[in-house]
Amino acid sequence: MKAIQLQSYGGVDRLEIVDLPKPEPKSGEILVRVVAAGTNPGEISIREGYLKDRFPMDFPFGQGTDFAGTVESLGAGVSNVSVGDEVLGHVDTRSSQAEFVVAPAENVIPKPPALDWYRAGSLFVAGSTAEAAVRAVHPGPGDVVAMSGAAGGVGSIAVQLAVRTGARVIGIASAESAAFIRSVGAEHVAYGDGLEQRLREAAPKGLDAMIDLYGQGYVDLALAIGVSKDRVNTIIDFAAAEKFGIKAEGSAYAADAKTLAELARLGAWGELLLPIEAIYPLALVHDAYRELGKHKAHGKIVLSLDPRITQPLHA
Repeated sequence: MKAIQLQSYGGVDRLEIVDLPKPEPKSGEILVRVVAAGTNPGEISIREGYLKDRFPMDFPFGQGTDFAGTVESLGAGVSNVSVGDEVLGHVDTRSSQAEFVVAPAENVIPKPPALDWYRAGSLFVAGSTAEAAVRAVHPGPGDVVAMSGAAGGVGSIAVQLAVRTGARVIGIASAESAAFIRSVGAEHVAYGDGLEQRLREAAPKGLDAMIDLYGQGYVDLALAIGVSKDRVNTIIDFAAAEKFGIKAEGSAYAADAKTLAELARLGAWGELLLPIEAIYPLALVHDAYRELGKHKAHGKIVLSLDPRITQPLHA
């Protein structure tokens, strides 16, 4: 099978498309023929070695966490899926960006028929991270919540989940992202010089919570504005979380089948928009990560294993 693999830390050029033996599922596992696999900003940090202390890996290792595809074969003791079923889910082995992936059966759910492959294949990481980040600051009716990185794959989902609680959401993003931010239910405030003043003007009675999806000082900003420490959550600025004693709850805090199934249901029925910025064939994985690394995508960038997809498709 074709698979993405890394032999050393570094830039996009370190990604290799290699031929590997088709894996075999062990007891409690399933083999899935992958149709789509998500890309995520955290994979860039892992590839470049910035998270090697937090996520140590032995070379060579693969890449990718979330996927959607059809069940190819079953290991012993698997009863929740059958061969041929359409599923979506995740692995913890950084191996979903491949033609086949082995996953624990408990990590997959049925793909709703109304949810397309690309939204299904890129849902787990962004969806679980967004759910955890919103839960961490427990928004409710009347609350005012600010969110950095609100236009990205995680942010576009987190905005909607926060809005569903009845909160008013202020999405911090580039000026070019204003229309997109409004399309997913938030008010837009541009980042950059003068942000603190713009937030104070947008929320004259103060902010109730801050969800930081970007890092680079947003935790400090939230505390300076007066947000209580127990209602600030970052998924990226671990140093600030440790320094100030605030939450750093991400994907692992909502990584369960029940949460994934609910997000998939909402997406299938149009109650939750799951924006796709672009779809790339696996052969153009380098281009996909170059685009992802620009941090300009509105929604997800997804890899396709469908042989009919030979060129990038943009929304």
